[in-house]
Amino acid sequence: MAEPAGRIYDRLARVPERIWDKAAGLDALLKGAREPFVVRGLVADWPLVQAGRRGPRDARRHLLDHARTRPFKVSIGPPGHDGRLFYDADMAMNFRVGTGQLADIFAGIDKAEELGEARTVYLASIDIPSHFDGLDTANPIDLGDRDPMKSIWIGTRTQIAAHNDLPDNLACCAVGRRRFTLFPPSSFRDLYLGPIDNTPAGRVISLVDFDAPDLAAHPRFVDAMAEAQTVELEPGDAIFIPSMWWHHVEGLEAFNILVNYWWRRSPAWLGQPQAALHHAMLAIRDLPPEDKAMWREQFEHYVFENDGSAVDHIPENARSILAPLTPESAGRLRAFLLRSLSNE
Repeated sequence: MAEPAGRIYDRLARVPERIWDKAAGLDALLKGAREPFVVRGLVADWPLVQAGRRGPRDARRHLLDHARTRPFKVSIGPPGHDGRLFYDADMAMNFRVGTGQLADIFAGIDKAEELGEARTVYLASIDIPSHFDGLDTANPIDLGDRDPMKSIWIGTRTQIAAHNDLPDNLACCAVGRRRFTLFPPSSFRDLYLGPIDNTPAGRVISLVDFDAPDLAAHPRFVDAMAEAQTVELEPGDAIFIPSMWWHHVEGLEAFNILVNYWWRRSPAWLGQPQAALHHAMLAIRDLPPEDKAMWREQFEHYVFENDGSAVDHIPENARSILAPLTPESAGRLRAFLLRSLSNE
């Protein structure tokens, strides 16, 4: 039986709010943070936020003033699309992806607004420095010594299924309102995740319809909801989403803009854990149980425990990749893996 969405959000815990001390800087809140939090009004003085308060067209004009002449990737739902960027009945995507100049995409949104048409148009995770000239400096934020990836998300009313990301994430609501529903990393079993290699945007997503969760088909979602936190952001508000926290995101207005900043806690030259998971599925998952048990022990020994017992008997100058990785040794290991995969 499906449950109405309003009842779900009404009874979820709220994401804690933190007070931003401008004298101490945002870094004081972010340093060592492992739990989500909201900062109200963090970017309320951005020109983009101020333009959005005057109206969606002013916000779009502000972006066009900085847009580079290059293709922008855009997802478009068919007529009658409800804004949920998801799978269709055959587990193909329920939207199409194309490219266009930002001015042309925005002209289409203008026309739809004039005609009163509800259509789904979504520009997801657009890299700001490569697609805009000076937008980030016109709308600045001080993240200390972090060197984040800067992305912008632009679109009509949308629902993005629960997913997670490796980097830490500071997401700033610039135009419209956004609702975030968050779950800790441990909730993954209760979110009923879909395929790993067939995803709307590269990350595995929850198959639960948050508007009307089917608790007969997804009974453990009740346990996920018990751990969930939710919040609605107004223009100028920001939310910190720690690494690997699951988040379901909704653009609640007819036009919405989000700007986010991603940074890793680990050096950029280390590998992506998701790639290791994929390779383990290729090389280990389908082995006989007794073989998998042996490999589990080796993973525990070399990867998860990673204590002195793996290297104490080896001369320090001969430990190679068993020693803490450096950019150089990580490069050698990556090259070795590429050669190994190409020979399989």
